[in-house]
Amino acid sequence: MAKYKLLILLLLLTINVFAQKKTTTIHILNADKADYDERLGKDVQRLIGNVVMRQDSTYFYSDSAYYNEKTKFFDGFGNVHIKVNDSTDIYSKLLKYNGNTKFAELFHDVVLKDDSTVLKTQYMTYDRVGHLATYPNHGTITRNDKKLVSKKGYYRDDIKVAYFRKDVVGTMPDYKIVSDTLVYDTDNEMMYFYGPTNMYNKENTLFGNYGWYNTATELAYLDQRATLMNKEQSLTADTMYYNKKTGYAKALSDVIIEDTVNKAMIRGELAELWKNIGKCMMTDNLHAIYYEEVDTLFATADTIYLYFDTISNDIQRIKAFYNVRFFRNDIQGKCDSLHYVMADSAVYMRTEPVIWAENSQMSGDSINIIIKERAIDSLLMRPNAFIIQQDSIKGYNQVKGKQITAYFKGNEIDHIFNEGNAETIYWLRDDDTSLIGINFSQSAEMDIKMRNKQIYNIKSYNSIKETLYPEEQLKDNMEYLKGFLWKEDEKPTRDEF
Repeated sequence: MAKYKLLILLLLLTINVFAQKKTTTIHILNADKADYDERLGKDVQRLIGNVVMRQDSTYFYSDSAYYNEKTKFFDGFGNVHIKVNDSTDIYSKLLKYNGNTKFAELFHDVVLKDDSTVLKTQYMTYDRVGHLATYPNHGTITRNDKKLVSKKGYYRDDIKVAYFRKDVVGTMPDYKIVSDTLVYDTDNEMMYFYGPTNMYNKENTLFGNYGWYNTATELAYLDQRATLMNKEQSLTADTMYYNKKTGYAKALSDVIIEDTVNKAMIRGELAELWKNIGKCMMTDNLHAIYYEEVDTLFATADTIYLYFDTISNDIQRIKAFYNVRFFRNDIQGKCDSLHYVMADSAVYMRTEPVIWAENSQMSGDSINIIIKERAIDSLLMRPNAFIIQQDSIKGYNQVKGKQITAYFKGNEIDHIFNEGNAETIYWLRDDDTSLIGINFSQSAEMDIKMRNKQIYNIKSYNSIKETLYPEEQLKDNMEYLKGFLWKEDEKPTRDEF
Protein backbone atom coordinates (compact mmCIF):
# COMPACT_ATOMS: atom_id res chain seq x y z
CA MET A 1 0.00 0.00 0.00
CA ALA A 2 2.76 2.44 0.92
CA LYS A 3 4.56 1.76 -2.35
CA TYR A 4 1.45 2.55 -4.37
CA LYS A 5 0.84 5.82 -2.54
CA LEU A 6 4.47 6.83 -3.03
CA LEU A 7 4.23 6.22 -6.76
CA ILE A 8 1.22 8.49 -7.09
CA LEU A 9 2.84 11.23 -5.02
CA LEU A 10 5.95 11.10 -7.17
CA LEU A 11 3.90 11.34 -10.32
CA LEU A 12 1.81 14.26 -9.16
CA LEU A 13 4.75 16.35 -8.00
CA THR A 14 5.29 19.26 -10.36
CA ILE A 15 8.55 20.18 -8.67
CA ASN A 16 11.30 17.71 -7.97
CA VAL A 17 12.46 18.75 -4.53
CA PHE A 18 15.59 16.66 -4.92
CA ALA A 19 16.57 18.19 -8.23
CA GLN A 20 19.74 20.21 -8.32
CA LYS A 21 19.13 23.87 -9.17
CA LYS A 22 20.95 24.93 -12.31
CA THR A 23 21.31 28.13 -14.24
CA THR A 24 18.42 29.70 -16.14
CA THR A 25 20.75 30.83 -18.89
CA ILE A 26 19.68 29.87 -22.39
CA HIS A 27 22.38 29.56 -25.06
CA ILE A 28 21.74 30.06 -28.76
CA LEU A 29 23.94 27.48 -30.47
CA ASN A 30 22.77 27.92 -34.02
CA ALA A 31 20.41 29.82 -36.32
CA ASP A 32 20.73 30.47 -40.05
CA LYS A 33 19.39 33.99 -39.50
CA ALA A 34 18.80 36.16 -36.44
CA ASP A 35 17.27 39.63 -36.12
CA TYR A 36 15.06 41.80 -33.95
CA ASP A 37 11.49 42.69 -34.90
CA GLU A 38 9.93 45.43 -32.79
CA ARG A 39 6.48 44.13 -33.67
CA LEU A 40 7.27 41.02 -31.61
CA GLY A 41 8.41 42.97 -28.59
CA LYS A 42 11.28 45.16 -27.43
CA ASP A 43 13.60 42.35 -26.31
CA VAL A 44 12.41 39.61 -28.64
CA GLN A 45 14.91 38.09 -31.03
CA ARG A 46 13.71 36.22 -34.12
CA LEU A 47 15.69 33.12 -35.04
CA ILE A 48 15.16 31.49 -38.44
CA GLY A 49 16.49 28.22 -39.86
CA ASN A 50 18.02 25.22 -38.03
CA VAL A 51 17.60 26.76 -34.63
CA VAL A 52 19.48 25.04 -31.81
CA MET A 53 19.26 26.27 -28.21
CA ARG A 54 20.50 24.81 -24.93
CA GLN A 55 19.71 25.18 -21.25
CA ASP A 56 21.79 23.11 -18.90
CA SER A 57 22.02 19.67 -20.58
CA THR A 58 18.74 20.01 -22.51
CA TYR A 59 18.75 20.92 -26.20
CA PHE A 60 15.93 22.61 -28.14
CA TYR A 61 15.58 22.33 -31.93
CA SER A 62 13.08 24.06 -34.25
CA ASP A 63 12.71 25.59 -37.69
CA SER A 64 12.35 29.05 -36.14
CA ALA A 65 11.95 30.68 -32.76
CA TYR A 66 11.14 33.90 -30.88
CA TYR A 67 13.45 34.43 -27.91
CA ASN A 68 13.26 37.03 -25.16
CA GLU A 69 16.64 37.07 -23.53
CA LYS A 70 15.43 39.29 -20.68
CA THR A 71 12.46 37.17 -19.59
CA LYS A 72 14.01 33.81 -20.66
CA PHE A 73 10.86 32.97 -22.62
CA PHE A 74 10.97 31.55 -26.12
CA ASP A 75 8.54 30.05 -28.68
CA GLY A 76 9.63 27.37 -31.12
CA PHE A 77 7.93 26.78 -34.48
CA GLY A 78 8.05 23.83 -36.85
CA ASN A 79 9.78 20.48 -36.28
CA VAL A 80 10.19 21.16 -32.58
CA HIS A 81 12.50 18.71 -30.84
CA ILE A 82 13.52 18.73 -27.18
CA LYS A 83 16.36 16.40 -26.32
CA VAL A 84 16.06 16.01 -22.56
CA ASN A 85 18.74 13.37 -22.08
CA ASP A 86 20.19 10.35 -23.82
CA SER A 87 16.89 8.42 -23.63
CA THR A 88 14.11 11.06 -23.73
CA ASP A 89 13.11 13.05 -26.80
CA ILE A 90 10.00 15.22 -27.26
CA TYR A 91 8.59 16.34 -30.63
CA SER A 92 5.82 18.78 -31.61
CA LYS A 93 4.92 21.51 -34.08
CA LEU A 94 4.82 24.37 -31.54
CA LEU A 95 6.67 25.03 -28.27
CA LYS A 96 6.26 27.65 -25.55
CA TYR A 97 9.07 27.55 -22.99
CA ASN A 98 9.71 29.37 -19.70
CA GLY A 99 13.44 29.30 -19.03
CA ASN A 100 13.00 30.47 -15.42
CA THR A 101 10.68 27.67 -14.31
CA LYS A 102 11.96 25.26 -16.99
CA PHE A 103 8.38 24.55 -17.95
CA ALA A 104 7.39 23.72 -21.53
CA GLU A 105 4.08 23.69 -23.36
CA LEU A 106 3.91 21.64 -26.57
CA PHE A 107 1.16 21.77 -29.19
CA HIS A 108 0.03 19.64 -32.16
CA ASP A 109 1.20 16.09 -32.86
CA VAL A 110 3.17 15.88 -29.64
CA VAL A 111 5.35 12.77 -29.26
CA LEU A 112 7.51 11.84 -26.28
CA LYS A 113 9.94 8.94 -26.83
CA ASP A 114 11.69 7.36 -23.88
CA ASP A 115 13.50 4.09 -24.54
CA SER A 116 10.67 1.71 -25.58
CA THR A 117 7.93 4.05 -24.34
CA VAL A 118 6.11 6.42 -26.72
CA LEU A 119 3.60 9.05 -25.56
CA LYS A 120 1.35 10.74 -28.15
CA THR A 121 -1.10 13.60 -27.63
CA GLN A 122 -2.13 16.97 -29.08
CA TYR A 123 -1.19 19.09 -26.08
CA MET A 124 1.34 18.35 -23.37
CA THR A 125 3.25 20.18 -20.68
CA TYR A 126 6.70 19.13 -19.59
CA ASP A 127 8.28 20.13 -16.31
CA ARG A 128 12.04 19.69 -16.69
CA VAL A 129 12.66 20.05 -12.96
CA GLY A 130 10.13 17.40 -11.99
CA HIS A 131 10.70 15.29 -15.13
CA LEU A 132 6.93 15.29 -15.47
CA ALA A 133 5.02 15.17 -18.76
CA THR A 134 1.28 15.92 -18.49
CA TYR A 135 -1.57 15.66 -20.97
CA PRO A 136 -5.01 16.97 -19.89
CA ASN A 137 -7.12 15.84 -22.83
CA HIS A 138 -6.57 12.39 -24.31
CA GLY A 139 -3.25 10.71 -24.78
CA THR A 140 -1.78 7.36 -25.79
CA ILE A 141 1.25 5.58 -24.37
CA THR A 142 2.68 2.53 -26.12
CA ARG A 143 5.47 0.28 -24.91
CA ASN A 144 6.45 -2.70 -27.04
CA ASP A 145 3.17 -4.59 -27.58
CA LYS A 146 1.20 -2.65 -24.95
CA LYS A 147 -0.98 0.38 -25.61
CA LEU A 148 -2.75 2.52 -23.00
CA VAL A 149 -5.19 5.36 -23.71
CA SER A 150 -6.69 7.77 -21.19
CA LYS A 151 -8.38 11.15 -20.97
CA LYS A 152 -5.72 12.50 -18.60
CA GLY A 153 -2.24 11.28 -17.90
CA TYR A 154 1.23 11.92 -16.51
CA TYR A 155 4.62 10.43 -17.26
CA ARG A 156 7.80 10.64 -15.16
CA ASP A 157 10.71 10.00 -17.51
CA ASP A 158 13.27 9.77 -14.68
CA ILE A 159 11.55 6.85 -12.93
CA LYS A 160 9.79 5.52 -16.05
CA VAL A 161 6.31 5.58 -14.48
CA ALA A 162 3.05 6.62 -16.16
CA TYR A 163 -0.16 7.68 -14.43
CA PHE A 164 -3.49 7.38 -16.27
CA ARG A 165 -6.79 8.94 -15.18
CA LYS A 166 -10.34 8.70 -16.55
CA ASP A 167 -11.50 6.34 -19.30
CA VAL A 168 -8.31 4.28 -19.20
CA VAL A 169 -8.14 1.55 -21.87
CA GLY A 170 -5.13 -0.75 -22.13
CA THR A 171 -4.66 -3.05 -25.12
CA MET A 172 -2.33 -6.05 -24.86
CA PRO A 173 -1.77 -8.86 -27.39
CA ASP A 174 -4.58 -11.05 -26.08
CA TYR A 175 -6.56 -8.98 -23.58
CA LYS A 176 -7.78 -5.47 -22.66
CA ILE A 177 -7.80 -3.43 -19.47
CA VAL A 178 -10.47 -0.85 -18.70
CA SER A 179 -9.91 1.21 -15.57
CA ASP A 180 -10.67 4.45 -13.80
CA THR A 181 -7.14 5.06 -12.54
CA LEU A 182 -3.99 3.14 -13.47
CA VAL A 183 -0.26 3.52 -12.76
CA TYR A 184 2.22 1.80 -15.09
CA ASP A 185 5.79 1.20 -13.91
CA THR A 186 7.32 0.53 -17.32
CA ASP A 187 10.76 -0.62 -16.15
CA ASN A 188 9.33 -3.23 -13.79
CA GLU A 189 6.37 -4.10 -16.09
CA MET A 190 3.93 -3.42 -13.23
CA MET A 191 0.44 -1.92 -13.47
CA TYR A 192 -1.33 -0.64 -10.35
CA PHE A 193 -5.11 -0.10 -10.19
CA TYR A 194 -6.81 2.55 -8.05
CA GLY A 195 -10.45 2.24 -9.08
CA PRO A 196 -12.89 -0.14 -10.76
CA THR A 197 -10.88 -2.17 -13.27
CA ASN A 198 -11.75 -4.87 -15.81
CA MET A 199 -9.25 -7.15 -17.51
CA TYR A 200 -10.86 -9.24 -20.21
CA ASN A 201 -10.43 -11.38 -23.31
CA LYS A 202 -12.73 -13.69 -25.28
CA GLU A 203 -12.79 -16.26 -22.46
CA ASN A 204 -12.63 -14.45 -19.13
CA THR A 205 -13.17 -11.14 -17.38
CA LEU A 206 -11.20 -10.22 -14.25
CA PHE A 207 -12.62 -7.37 -12.15
CA GLY A 208 -11.37 -5.57 -9.06
CA ASN A 209 -11.44 -2.19 -7.36
CA TYR A 210 -7.80 -2.09 -6.34
CA GLY A 211 -4.65 -4.08 -7.06
CA TRP A 212 -1.78 -4.68 -9.48
CA TYR A 213 -0.83 -6.67 -12.53
CA ASN A 214 2.65 -7.88 -13.54
CA THR A 215 2.64 -7.79 -17.35
CA ALA A 216 5.82 -9.91 -17.52
CA THR A 217 4.69 -12.81 -15.31
CA GLU A 218 0.95 -12.21 -15.98
CA LEU A 219 0.21 -12.40 -12.25
CA ALA A 220 -2.62 -10.16 -10.99
CA TYR A 221 -3.59 -9.18 -7.46
CA LEU A 222 -7.04 -7.63 -6.92
CA ASP A 223 -8.60 -6.38 -3.71
CA GLN A 224 -11.82 -4.80 -2.38
CA ARG A 225 -14.09 -7.45 -4.04
CA ALA A 226 -12.61 -9.16 -7.07
CA THR A 227 -14.35 -11.34 -9.65
CA LEU A 228 -13.09 -13.79 -12.26
CA MET A 229 -15.88 -14.75 -14.64
CA ASN A 230 -16.80 -16.33 -17.95
CA LYS A 231 -20.21 -16.71 -19.63
CA GLU A 232 -21.34 -19.49 -17.27
CA GLN A 233 -19.38 -19.21 -14.00
CA SER A 234 -17.93 -16.59 -11.70
CA LEU A 235 -15.47 -16.60 -8.79
CA THR A 236 -15.78 -13.63 -6.39
CA ALA A 237 -13.84 -12.81 -3.23
CA ASP A 238 -12.55 -9.92 -1.12
CA THR A 239 -9.03 -10.65 -2.35
CA MET A 240 -7.81 -12.61 -5.36
CA TYR A 241 -4.56 -13.65 -7.03
CA TYR A 242 -4.76 -14.77 -10.65
CA ASN A 243 -2.00 -15.90 -12.99
CA LYS A 244 -3.27 -15.54 -16.52
CA LYS A 245 -0.42 -17.63 -17.96
CA THR A 246 -0.89 -20.67 -15.73
CA GLY A 247 -4.64 -20.24 -15.14
CA TYR A 248 -4.15 -20.47 -11.35
CA ALA A 249 -6.30 -18.32 -9.06
CA LYS A 250 -6.46 -18.03 -5.27
CA ALA A 251 -9.46 -16.32 -3.68
CA LEU A 252 -9.63 -15.27 -0.03
CA SER A 253 -12.43 -14.12 2.30
CA ASP A 254 -16.15 -14.29 1.54
CA VAL A 255 -15.58 -16.38 -1.57
CA ILE A 256 -18.55 -17.06 -3.87
CA ILE A 257 -18.67 -19.41 -6.86
CA GLU A 258 -21.75 -19.09 -9.07
CA ASP A 259 -22.79 -21.30 -11.98
CA THR A 260 -25.64 -19.87 -14.04
CA VAL A 261 -26.01 -23.00 -16.18
CA ASN A 262 -26.42 -25.40 -13.28
CA LYS A 263 -28.09 -22.75 -11.11
CA ALA A 264 -25.73 -23.32 -8.22
CA MET A 265 -23.78 -21.18 -5.75
CA ILE A 266 -21.03 -22.15 -3.29
CA ARG A 267 -19.83 -19.84 -0.52
CA GLY A 268 -16.71 -20.20 1.63
CA GLU A 269 -13.54 -18.47 2.81
CA LEU A 270 -10.88 -19.96 0.55
CA ALA A 271 -10.82 -21.18 -3.05
CA GLU A 272 -8.12 -22.27 -5.46
CA LEU A 273 -8.63 -22.59 -9.20
CA TRP A 274 -6.45 -24.48 -11.69
CA LYS A 275 -8.19 -23.40 -14.88
CA ASN A 276 -5.76 -25.02 -17.31
CA ILE A 277 -6.41 -28.48 -15.85
CA GLY A 278 -10.11 -27.94 -15.07
CA LYS A 279 -10.06 -28.11 -11.26
CA CYS A 280 -11.30 -25.89 -8.43
CA MET A 281 -11.07 -26.41 -4.66
CA MET A 282 -13.07 -24.57 -2.03
CA THR A 283 -12.95 -24.86 1.77
CA ASP A 284 -13.53 -23.21 5.12
CA ASN A 285 -17.12 -22.57 6.28
CA LEU A 286 -18.66 -23.89 3.06
CA HIS A 287 -22.30 -23.47 2.10
CA ALA A 288 -23.75 -24.47 -1.27
CA ILE A 289 -27.13 -23.76 -2.86
CA TYR A 290 -28.51 -25.65 -5.84
CA TYR A 291 -31.60 -24.02 -7.33
CA GLU A 292 -33.73 -26.89 -8.68
CA GLU A 293 -37.07 -26.63 -10.45
CA VAL A 294 -38.77 -28.74 -7.78
CA ASP A 295 -37.04 -27.27 -4.74
CA THR A 296 -33.80 -25.70 -3.54
CA LEU A 297 -30.98 -27.95 -2.31
CA PHE A 298 -28.71 -26.67 0.45
CA ALA A 299 -25.39 -28.36 1.25
CA THR A 300 -22.25 -27.94 3.33
CA ALA A 301 -18.91 -29.71 3.69
CA ASP A 302 -15.38 -29.05 4.87
CA THR A 303 -13.94 -29.16 1.34
CA ILE A 304 -15.43 -29.23 -2.17
CA TYR A 305 -13.65 -29.98 -5.47
CA LEU A 306 -15.14 -29.01 -8.84
CA TYR A 307 -13.86 -30.60 -12.06
CA PHE A 308 -14.79 -28.96 -15.34
CA ASP A 309 -14.09 -29.09 -19.07
CA THR A 310 -11.26 -26.68 -19.93
CA ILE A 311 -12.87 -25.78 -23.27
CA SER A 312 -16.59 -25.45 -22.48
CA ASN A 313 -16.15 -24.76 -18.73
CA ASP A 314 -19.02 -27.22 -18.07
CA ILE A 315 -18.80 -28.83 -14.63
CA GLN A 316 -18.26 -32.59 -15.00
CA ARG A 317 -17.74 -33.80 -11.43
CA ILE A 318 -18.17 -32.54 -7.88
CA LYS A 319 -16.41 -34.06 -4.87
CA ALA A 320 -17.19 -33.09 -1.28
CA PHE A 321 -15.28 -34.31 1.78
CA TYR A 322 -15.78 -34.42 5.54
CA ASN A 323 -18.97 -33.47 7.34
CA VAL A 324 -20.97 -33.46 4.13
CA ARG A 325 -24.60 -32.50 4.81
CA PHE A 326 -27.44 -31.52 2.51
CA PHE A 327 -31.05 -30.45 2.86
CA ARG A 328 -34.04 -30.27 0.58
CA ASN A 329 -37.60 -30.21 1.84
CA ASP A 330 -38.22 -33.79 0.64
CA ILE A 331 -34.76 -35.32 1.22
CA GLN A 332 -31.82 -34.82 3.59
CA GLY A 333 -28.49 -36.58 3.90
CA LYS A 334 -25.05 -36.79 5.47
CA CYS A 335 -21.74 -38.60 4.86
CA ASP A 336 -18.01 -37.95 4.86
CA SER A 337 -17.42 -38.34 1.14
CA LEU A 338 -19.71 -37.43 -1.78
CA HIS A 339 -18.99 -37.69 -5.51
CA TYR A 340 -21.40 -36.30 -8.12
CA VAL A 341 -20.72 -37.35 -11.73
CA MET A 342 -22.70 -35.27 -14.23
CA ALA A 343 -22.29 -37.70 -17.15
CA ASP A 344 -23.73 -40.58 -15.10
CA SER A 345 -26.31 -38.38 -13.37
CA ALA A 346 -25.21 -40.19 -10.24
CA VAL A 347 -24.24 -39.24 -6.69
CA TYR A 348 -21.93 -41.57 -4.77
CA MET A 349 -21.95 -41.30 -0.96
CA ARG A 350 -19.29 -42.99 1.15
CA THR A 351 -18.26 -43.26 4.82
CA GLU A 352 -21.32 -43.63 7.05
CA PRO A 353 -23.84 -42.23 4.57
CA VAL A 354 -27.41 -41.65 5.73
CA ILE A 355 -30.39 -40.32 3.77
CA TRP A 356 -33.75 -39.23 5.16
CA ALA A 357 -36.78 -39.00 2.90
CA GLU A 358 -40.06 -38.05 4.54
CA ASN A 359 -40.42 -40.55 7.41
CA SER A 360 -37.74 -42.96 6.10
CA GLN A 361 -34.09 -43.28 7.03
CA MET A 362 -31.76 -45.09 4.60
CA SER A 363 -28.17 -46.12 5.25
CA GLY A 364 -25.40 -48.49 4.17
CA ASP A 365 -21.65 -48.66 3.81
CA SER A 366 -22.21 -46.79 0.55
CA ILE A 367 -25.18 -45.13 -1.15
CA ASN A 368 -25.51 -44.42 -4.88
CA ILE A 369 -28.19 -42.00 -6.05
CA ILE A 370 -29.35 -42.08 -9.69
CA ILE A 371 -30.92 -38.86 -10.99
CA LYS A 372 -33.18 -38.51 -14.02
CA GLU A 373 -34.65 -35.24 -15.24
CA ARG A 374 -33.27 -33.43 -12.15
CA ALA A 375 -35.16 -35.75 -9.77
CA ILE A 376 -34.11 -38.85 -7.80
CA ASP A 377 -34.84 -42.03 -9.80
CA SER A 378 -33.35 -44.66 -7.51
CA LEU A 379 -31.17 -45.16 -4.48
CA LEU A 380 -28.73 -48.11 -4.12
CA MET A 381 -27.43 -49.05 -0.65
CA ARG A 382 -24.77 -51.73 -0.09
CA PRO A 383 -23.50 -53.54 1.87
CA ASN A 384 -25.13 -53.49 5.30
CA ALA A 385 -28.11 -51.71 3.81
CA PHE A 386 -30.77 -50.56 6.23
CA ILE A 387 -34.06 -48.70 5.79
CA ILE A 388 -36.00 -47.51 8.81
CA GLN A 389 -39.44 -46.01 8.52
CA GLN A 390 -41.56 -44.63 11.29
CA ASP A 391 -44.89 -46.41 11.55
CA SER A 392 -47.91 -44.14 11.22
CA ILE A 393 -48.71 -44.58 14.92
CA LYS A 394 -46.02 -46.46 16.81
CA GLY A 395 -42.75 -48.25 16.23
CA TYR A 396 -40.54 -48.61 13.17
CA ASN A 397 -40.83 -50.57 9.97
CA GLN A 398 -37.39 -51.93 9.00
CA VAL A 399 -35.74 -53.35 5.90
CA LYS A 400 -32.26 -54.86 6.05
CA GLY A 401 -30.07 -56.67 3.52
CA LYS A 402 -26.77 -56.86 1.68
CA GLN A 403 -28.08 -54.63 -1.09
CA ILE A 404 -31.23 -52.53 -1.19
CA THR A 405 -32.51 -50.46 -4.10
CA ALA A 406 -35.20 -47.86 -3.44
CA TYR A 407 -37.09 -46.63 -6.52
CA PHE A 408 -38.68 -43.19 -6.49
CA LYS A 409 -41.73 -41.77 -8.21
CA GLY A 410 -42.63 -38.11 -7.84
CA ASN A 411 -39.84 -37.62 -5.24
CA GLU A 412 -41.35 -40.36 -3.04
CA ILE A 413 -40.31 -43.98 -2.55
CA ASP A 414 -42.47 -46.16 -4.80
CA HIS A 415 -41.02 -49.59 -4.06
CA ILE A 416 -37.96 -51.24 -2.54
CA PHE A 417 -36.03 -54.26 -3.80
CA ASN A 418 -33.99 -56.07 -1.12
CA GLU A 419 -31.51 -58.77 -2.13
CA GLY A 420 -29.11 -60.84 -0.05
CA ASN A 421 -30.09 -61.94 3.47
CA ALA A 422 -33.20 -59.80 3.31
CA GLU A 423 -34.97 -59.08 6.59
CA THR A 424 -37.97 -56.96 7.49
CA ILE A 425 -39.98 -55.92 10.50
CA TYR A 426 -43.36 -54.58 9.52
CA TRP A 427 -46.15 -53.20 11.74
CA LEU A 428 -49.23 -54.68 10.08
CA ARG A 429 -52.45 -52.65 10.40
CA ASP A 430 -55.98 -53.01 9.11
CA ASP A 431 -57.94 -50.32 7.26
CA ASP A 432 -58.85 -48.44 10.43
CA THR A 433 -55.15 -48.40 11.46
CA SER A 434 -55.70 -50.94 14.26
CA LEU A 435 -52.59 -53.01 14.84
CA ILE A 436 -52.93 -56.61 13.61
CA GLY A 437 -49.41 -57.61 14.59
CA ILE A 438 -45.76 -57.20 13.96
CA ASN A 439 -44.49 -59.22 11.03
CA PHE A 440 -40.95 -60.65 10.97
CA SER A 441 -39.74 -61.85 7.57
CA GLN A 442 -36.51 -63.36 6.20
CA SER A 443 -35.71 -64.42 2.64
CA ALA A 444 -33.09 -64.22 -0.08
CA GLU A 445 -34.93 -61.39 -1.84
CA MET A 446 -37.88 -59.10 -1.20
CA ASP A 447 -39.95 -56.69 -3.27
CA ILE A 448 -41.65 -54.10 -1.08
CA LYS A 449 -44.44 -51.85 -2.36
CA MET A 450 -45.16 -48.40 -0.91
CA ARG A 451 -48.39 -46.46 -0.76
CA ASN A 452 -48.95 -43.07 0.88
CA LYS A 453 -45.36 -43.15 2.18
CA GLN A 454 -46.01 -46.45 4.04
CA ILE A 455 -45.23 -50.12 3.34
CA TYR A 456 -48.40 -51.89 2.19
CA ASN A 457 -47.15 -55.07 0.48
CA ILE A 458 -44.11 -57.35 0.78
CA LYS A 459 -43.27 -60.20 -1.59
CA SER A 460 -40.52 -62.57 -0.48
CA TYR A 461 -38.51 -64.95 -2.68
CA ASN A 462 -36.43 -68.04 -1.76
CA SER A 463 -35.72 -69.35 1.75
CA ILE A 464 -38.71 -67.59 3.21
CA LYS A 465 -39.24 -67.39 6.96
CA GLU A 466 -42.10 -65.34 8.27
CA THR A 467 -43.73 -64.87 11.67
CA LEU A 468 -46.51 -62.57 12.83
CA TYR A 469 -46.48 -61.60 16.51
CA PRO A 470 -49.19 -59.79 18.44
CA GLU A 471 -47.66 -56.72 20.13
CA GLU A 472 -48.18 -58.21 23.61
CA GLN A 473 -46.01 -61.22 22.74
CA LEU A 474 -42.97 -59.15 21.88
CA LYS A 475 -39.99 -59.55 24.14
CA ASP A 476 -37.39 -56.86 24.89
CA ASN A 477 -35.98 -55.32 21.72
CA MET A 478 -37.64 -57.91 19.47
CA GLU A 479 -39.15 -55.09 17.43
CA TYR A 480 -35.67 -54.04 16.24
CA LEU A 481 -33.45 -55.75 13.66
CA LYS A 482 -29.76 -56.14 14.53
CA GLY A 483 -27.93 -52.94 13.71
CA PHE A 484 -30.98 -50.73 14.19
CA LEU A 485 -30.00 -47.13 14.90
CA TRP A 486 -32.48 -44.29 14.50
CA LYS A 487 -30.52 -41.10 13.80
CA GLU A 488 -33.27 -38.52 13.77
CA ASP A 489 -31.14 -36.13 15.86
CA GLU A 490 -28.44 -36.17 13.13
CA LYS A 491 -30.81 -35.22 10.32
CA PRO A 492 -29.90 -31.89 8.67
CA THR A 493 -32.37 -29.04 9.09
CA ARG A 494 -32.92 -25.90 7.04
CA ASP A 495 -31.73 -23.68 9.89
CA GLU A 496 -28.11 -24.89 9.71
CA PHE A 497 -27.68 -23.63 6.14
